[in-house]
Amino acid sequence: MNPTRKRRLTIVIVVAIAAALAISLGVYALQQNMNYLFTPSQVQSGQATQYKTFRLGGMVKAGSIQRSKDSLEVTFTVVDAGGAMPVEYTGILPDLFRDNQSVIATGHMDGARFVATEVLAKHDETYMPKELKDAMAKAHADAKVKEAAAQDKSP
Repeated sequence: MNPTRKRRLTIVIVVAIAAALAISLGVYALQQNMNYLFTPSQVQSGQATQYKTFRLGGMVKAGSIQRSKDSLEVTFTVVDAGGAMPVEYTGILPDLFRDNQSVIATGHMDGARFVATEVLAKHDETYMPKELKDAMAKAHADAKVKEAAAQDKSP
């Protein structure tokens, strides 16, 4: 192989390695910034334990909203068909936030409670994000299967 071809081959190999490294770093960075959506029952079953930050979606339980008198701290409970999760948030809540309203909160777990850094309230009761709708439908189906199994076992 002549020296010109060797130099070209070396350049092509170095460029290919640099491109593979850049793509690998880009994919890794994107994975670190992804927020997965879970329902309270999924969190309680341990499906979210491997994620540092994730989204919690469900309905605000009626009567669970408690506001601090001297700060912007708010605690409330997010529920779905099979579970409930206490949420703590410090900040200004959306205008549409209220009892029996669908919410999506971004944050992390601190023991048995969810500490939110952002809370979103949906504006229309007929719309629900596909991921949340699918997760809540699965939770409802799982609850029905468990109820049917419990009824079959009882004499």
